[in-house]
Amino acid sequence: MSIAVKRIYEPATNSDGYRVLVDRIWPRGLKKEDAALDIWAKELAPSTALRKWFGHDPACWEAFRHRYATELDKHKSFWQPLITRAERHRVTLLFGAKDEEHNQAVALKMYLDNWMKANGLR
Repeated sequence: MSIAVKRIYEPATNSDGYRVLVDRIWPRGLKKEDAALDIWAKELAPSTALRKWFGHDPACWEAFRHRYATELDKHKSFWQPLITRAERHRVTLLFGAKDEEHNQAVALKMYLDNWMKANGLR
């Protein structure tokens, strides 16, 4: 099982496996044909209200993670296919934010890792 996180502006590599953009808004300055995506999963991104509230403020990180997890809890059908795919192949969650430690892709990876561990998949 393998889920990774990467900034979408970094070059795609074969080791990325299945590349999933988890931003609700398309990353600035990036042409869609240059993104090397397998899927743009807008539905996996935090709600617009939560995204705006967070504003990538590291001081809000823990609260953001918990609020985002609450949203994800309600939409298992959105993220369950990633778990299924990650059981067999590497999945890379892509994000556009400058902050590589405090963003939705990192929070989503933590959520999925925790879910897999709790369900005996790790």
